[in-house]
Amino acid sequence: MADSWATSGSDLHLDLVVTSGPGARCPRAALIAALRDAIRGGRLAPGTRLPSSRSLAADLGLARNTVAGAYSELVAEGWLSARHGSGTRVAQRAEPVPPRPARLPARGPAYAPGRERGTTGTPHPRRPVVHDLRTGAPDVSAFPRSAWLASARRALTAAPAPAFSHGDLRGTAELRHALAGYLARARGVRADPERIVVCAGFAQALTLLARVVPGDIAVEEYGLFFHRETLEPHGTQTLPLPVDAHGARTEALAGQARFASVRTVLLTPAHQYPLGIPLHPDRRAAAVDWARRRGGLVLEDDYDGEFRYDRHPVDPTPRELRRQGRADSKRPRPRASEGRCVGGALNGFSSG
Repeated sequence: MADSWATSGSDLHLDLVVTSGPGARCPRAALIAALRDAIRGGRLAPGTRLPSSRSLAADLGLARNTVAGAYSELVAEGWLSARHGSGTRVAQRAEPVPPRPARLPARGPAYAPGRERGTTGTPHPRRPVVHDLRTGAPDVSAFPRSAWLASARRALTAAPAPAFSHGDLRGTAELRHALAGYLARARGVRADPERIVVCAGFAQALTLLARVVPGDIAVEEYGLFFHRETLEPHGTQTLPLPVDAHGARTEALAGQARFASVRTVLLTPAHQYPLGIPLHPDRRAAAVDWARRRGGLVLEDDYDGEFRYDRHPVDPTPRELRRQGRADSKRPRPRASEGRCVGGALNGFSSG
């Protein structure tokens, strides 16, 4: 007869099988086998600290002496190491056994990462990255961690209990009012806090819009990759809008037959990616004129629109469109983003 159980207490998961009868496996032997298998399989890496014998015994419902004896035997076998004051750890030399690769038919020398294509021999070791040239990645070493933690601590301490519930799906009223004030003060956009929706970034804002905006959407023929990747899974067909040295050729919206069915356009007026150019004022005016004649919708990704060292941020839209609406996204660190959609009286959004 066999009894098996598992424990995940103390962040340690073990599968123990205790048997009775001929060739029985007692709890101590079962624990030794389970720990040995976890180390051999790599689930317990070298240097991992194990729970104390008292803690693990309580989790497993075993006598403390049983656990202590299992630890001692594994130390003697070299699987574990024990030092006074630092507890019991997986021994540094207890390396996991790598899985056996599946047998594949011979097809000649295979290309391996780190090895020049078409050569054989030992691959060149990878060198550490000195300069991170990836696009869209800020200098994370300059992130103000202390100030961020201090601000978060103050906010969490002062926040009322309702702030930790689901609350308004559009975002907290205080944040939406603060955003409305900022947009009016810094960007010249008159926004009603009741028409602001706080999102997890522009990608989420675009996803929400893709679900409700009907028809095809014109996008810049080359630009930020996630624009198309976000829109097309929702059944939206994207039509490429030509781009030149002055940005998107918005006059094509009214002048080319292939855009006859389009009622929505997605633009990056402040900073076209990857060219880095702003949309020419005449092109912006053409987009506004097209939207008003068509009853269309202008979605603006105000990418890098506020990153200016010597002057105020670039206006996201011509003055005629500022009353219509916008959607902004800010990313203080690579995986922390905050976005906001602002709906206005007419048709228009922008993001930055």
